[in-house]
Amino acid sequence: MQALKQLETELKLRGFSEKTVKTYLFFNKDFLSFIKKPPHEATEEDVKSYIANLLFDKKLKPSSVNLALCTLRFFYKKILERDIFSKIESPKLEKKIPTVLTKDEIKQMIASAKNQKHRVLVELLYSAGLRVSEAVKMQINDLDLKEKIAVVRAGKGKKDRIVILSTTLVKDLQEYIPKLKEKFPENEFLFPSPSKQNQPITPRQAEKIIKSLAEKAGIKKRVYCHALRASFATHLLEQGTDIRVIQTLLGHANLATTERYTKVSLEQIKKVKNPLDE
Repeated sequence: MQALKQLETELKLRGFSEKTVKTYLFFNKDFLSFIKKPPHEATEEDVKSYIANLLFDKKLKPSSVNLALCTLRFFYKKILERDIFSKIESPKLEKKIPTVLTKDEIKQMIASAKNQKHRVLVELLYSAGLRVSEAVKMQINDLDLKEKIAVVRAGKGKKDRIVILSTTLVKDLQEYIPKLKEKFPENEFLFPSPSKQNQPITPRQAEKIIKSLAEKAGIKKRVYCHALRASFATHLLEQGTDIRVIQTLLGHANLATTERYTKVSLEQIKKVKNPLDE
């Protein structure tokens, strides 16, 4: 369909990632399949019916439904120059507190990693506060072990940023990288795929590793890669690091995103003196 081809071209010209382009095309194709009409005949009622279908029939989370709505808005407003969204409100997002591990639980996870590659993955995700997509794409040349820093190339929003590395991680990397280069001499990535030459493991593979290590460590919480990033931010906050510094390390464009972690600091909550005790 010509209009969807225009959408794909516009997204690519604006520098959207391949994953984002696929998401925009998926929801717009799905919407047209649902209403069984060409794009120029779509109405506000069609959009409402589709959103209701995603929420109540397909049981998608409000965050996923909001994403679908964003993709439709972009297509109809920017490509077709039609506004059929003036009376459509986004579903309310669930205000869930992210999973935060204690420092002891982090230690238990690291101790449970008998595979050196897995150990380095846990330490990197936690000590640099990385998104899983950033961790798997990390290249050996982006690490400066002497300065204990790394460069995240084209993170969220296509922005580069500097992150910190712990002394413990640096020591493990000094042992891990020579072995890695010996085994995969042509490889550039810190976590190479064993089956694809000069390609990293996938985010899904990284998630499986983290989940497995949490189970081995006997942690009952729901643990995933982002929980290590949330734990990094929360622990920095607890030790008194300025929230704007945390914002920079995490690569958040908006301070409000970083402030979510102020709500999950158990150490700060425990310091509050209960009035009943008075």
